[in-house]
Amino acid sequence: MHARSKTPKKKFSREKTIIVVLGPTSVGKSRMAVKLAETFDGEIINCDSMQVYKGFDIGTDKVPDAVQKHIPHHLLDIFEPTQQFTAAEFVHRTVHAVNEILEKGRIPIITGGTGLYLKALISGLFPEDKKDPALRRRLQKEAEQKGLEFLRNKLRDVDPDYYNKIGAHDKMRIIRALEVFYLTNKPITAHFKETRSPLPDFKIIKIGLQLKREILYAHIEKRVDAMIKKGIIEETKELLAAGIPEKAPPFKALGYKQVLDHLHGKISIEEAVSLIKKETRHYAKRQMTWFKKMEGIKWFDPNDEKNIIGFIRAGIES
Repeated sequence: MHARSKTPKKKFSREKTIIVVLGPTSVGKSRMAVKLAETFDGEIINCDSMQVYKGFDIGTDKVPDAVQKHIPHHLLDIFEPTQQFTAAEFVHRTVHAVNEILEKGRIPIITGGTGLYLKALISGLFPEDKKDPALRRRLQKEAEQKGLEFLRNKLRDVDPDYYNKIGAHDKMRIIRALEVFYLTNKPITAHFKETRSPLPDFKIIKIGLQLKREILYAHIEKRVDAMIKKGIIEETKELLAAGIPEKAPPFKALGYKQVLDHLHGKISIEEAVSLIKKETRHYAKRQMTWFKKMEGIKWFDPNDEKNIIGFIRAGIES
């Protein structure tokens, strides 16, 4: 990796400007983020819910140390594997990193595929303190005894907008919506309307990367094969030997859970690889479904660097 160019660059208007690079797994987000950081003198903020964990490197496909030395990265390797990283924690730390980067006169470049985190950052967080485990258990019991339709009818009475928005079999959201209503005497849709972005008045330039399905799937297969070759099995053994419990959050990540099944003798290595590829394809599809619902994204082929850079330059200068 070459050092940053000494050639003077045109100064861009950086105040309150953020670049977001999003898209499905294996599409090339990290490579593009580095290119944009080089072009616009930026620093990268990780938005992958598993790359925050220390020691889980191969399965999460963290950028190499050499790249991190070349371009500063934030929110990598910041949490112990036994801790639960949340969207609220991501927002808090990202806002801090954004301000820190802007103070240097550089541009924050947020990249990753965890859509929930991006939504929380851009649109705001729902107040998570509205919880009552006992009430939730009671609602779950009602669903078991009287059927989910019984609870859906209750939801229709108190929040018809949300009733029409969510699926008829979405038990988790039906129960959550009723829980919030009974605790606050206010529909969950009203709470959503009151959420505010933690980055108000920022210019957020959202770049989406997408590939034809067959090309993306070929990238996924190549990445999984590389993951095995790099030593995810050995890495998993070392993490277990270090005392990381199998119930630790990052062990739920794609790759690690299949490797654990292999180590327990439940599946062969060939079956593990096949399952990782299959589940990663499904995950990529879910990611695209999520991102397609987000507003203001300009989509590009990841190889279209010229137009991506031109679009961002125009956005920064406008």
